[in-house]
Amino acid sequence: MNKIISKEHFSEKVFKLEIEAPLIARSRKAGHFVIVRVGEKGERMPLTIAAADTVRGTITLVVQEVGLSSTRLCELNEGDYITDVVGPLGQATHIENFGTVVCAGGGVGVAPMLPIVQALKAAGNRVIAVLAGRSKELIILEKEMRESADEVIIMTDDGSYGRKGLVTEGVEEVIKREKVDKCFAIGPAIMMKFVCLLTKKYEIPTDVSLNTIMVDGTGMCGACRITIGGKTKFVCVDGPEFDGHQVDFDEMLKRMGAFKSIEREEMHKLEEGESCKAVPEPAQEVDEKSRNAAWRLELRKAMKPKERTAIPRVEMNELDPEYRSHSRKEEVNQGLTEEQALTEAKRCLDCANPGCMEGCPVGIDIPRFIKNIERGEILEAAKTLKETSALPAVCGRVCPQEKQCESKCIHLKMKEKPVAIGYLERFAADYERESGQISVPEIKEKNGIKIAVIGSGPAGLSFAGDMAKYGYDVTVFEALHEIGGVLKYGIPEFRLPNKVVDVEIDNLAKMGVNFIKDCIIGKTISVEQLEEEGFKGVFVASGAGLPNFMNIPGENSINILSSNEYLTRVNLMDAASEDSDTPVPFGKNVAVIGGGNTAMDSVRTTRRLGTERAMIIYRRSEEEMPARIEEVKHAKEEGVEFLTLHKVY
Repeated sequence: MNKIISKEHFSEKVFKLEIEAPLIARSRKAGHFVIVRVGEKGERMPLTIAAADTVRGTITLVVQEVGLSSTRLCELNEGDYITDVVGPLGQATHIENFGTVVCAGGGVGVAPMLPIVQALKAAGNRVIAVLAGRSKELIILEKEMRESADEVIIMTDDGSYGRKGLVTEGVEEVIKREKVDKCFAIGPAIMMKFVCLLTKKYEIPTDVSLNTIMVDGTGMCGACRITIGGKTKFVCVDGPEFDGHQVDFDEMLKRMGAFKSIEREEMHKLEEGESCKAVPEPAQEVDEKSRNAAWRLELRKAMKPKERTAIPRVEMNELDPEYRSHSRKEEVNQGLTEEQALTEAKRCLDCANPGCMEGCPVGIDIPRFIKNIERGEILEAAKTLKETSALPAVCGRVCPQEKQCESKCIHLKMKEKPVAIGYLERFAADYERESGQISVPEIKEKNGIKIAVIGSGPAGLSFAGDMAKYGYDVTVFEALHEIGGVLKYGIPEFRLPNKVVDVEIDNLAKMGVNFIKDCIIGKTISVEQLEEEGFKGVFVASGAGLPNFMNIPGENSINILSSNEYLTRVNLMDAASEDSDTPVPFGKNVAVIGGGNTAMDSVRTTRRLGTERAMIIYRRSEEEMPARIEEVKHAKEEGVEFLTLHKVY
């Protein structure tokens, strides 16, 4: 069996698979194909090799979900095994220096066209690639084509990208402006037929790559036979490439439709839960949490992907910048309304191989929680979040989704804004909290094993929640007087209200987590004493430690504070309040050196404490700032000045 090394989602139904096949990779040439079989009862399916890496020992296939077999293949994931991959098969593409060559690729036909374009270019040809698809999201490998060809022309049926029109219009445009010596066409049979009719009119030799019905793929069965120039040929051994002007396309199209009615009947196997799992595991019964659950199938059918991607990304409701810059504890982001959340949830395509989950550090089932919001089951969405995340309301506010889950969203490949996963996570968690129906995750039977967690910041709380779900007896030790760590002392309430953090902590307590404050492990009690008290494991989540200074003259002067100190005074100790005993310096002109989230928290806090001129001084450009884009935006709106490319010494 052949292992899937990597899987990339091009569009809703198009995937790129890198497959372990060292012998095939070593022998493969442009134009070759393989026969693939998924499952012991699976169909043999021909797929042209899009690329090969002899060093890694892999081949690349681009597959579109069309029927039962291709759908089963696309449902496999990285690390799964394909039952059989046989090849390379067929004749390699004939490559020589023809002169000027037009390569027309339609849909997934662009993938097998890429190695041909590369080989033609290496042979000295001027290569013009015409890429076509029904819509923008079906244009694949554009970047690779632009790197390989002299010119790339994009055509889409609906005009959503490139020029509106058919592939033949793009090809004819080139023919009319310059002499074309050769044409290659790969794509749907009907597309290749009309390209050949066009090039025949202009007397331009044209090769096509045919993907017909096959069984064995070695010339034994004859299922792939077609008529070329009045003679019968076998695609698997004589092709797959032929003189397009000699192909009987009408006969070929009829033969390709021979099993369509049977294929339609067979597709019910997927709907009934016979979707392919990791080979060789047996198919499992679909449950309500599965992507193939009836309610999710119905949601996917309710709207076309094109309609979903046309919905603009929701904008977060915010407090007025002038007002909020004087309000220390009112949250800037006001959250989504239920109507906004339901609309944003519709943007999710419920991908078969969701990249967003790969970008999530705690592996939240992101499509499932979003689809629960779409169908109005918001409490169920919150439960889904809690299966793997102990702090959904916190993470929905302060996690850098733009660098994690949202950075993997399929919408980005379509040049669209990603689904607002963070906003939806916050919405579901807040909705549950405000409803009063706060759920506790399923807890396994208590095993009696004691675990100590040192530190109650986000890492400690998340670990405590996970271990509690597994039945461990968890105690969290915190050195400060408040549970929450950086969530309390570091992040201002205008970004993360304490009441939100407290609800998350209370939920952990309901799960059985014990909290001990004002206890410094190593000082108050030692690790040896923890062991004597029966703790079998210790998780150290003590945080990042001391702040870093620049070692420059004057940095130890009065009113020079680290952000750690400043934020702890204001946030944890509430030093800005008149009834607080903890002092904090106030200044009319304040400079914050740095460009991360902590710097933004500090400078925005100074504005709320009455600073007239608040500045960020950063030694690199704004684009290089590690702070979240949203934080920079909010700071600017609140009147903060940015002095970038400035060094303090």
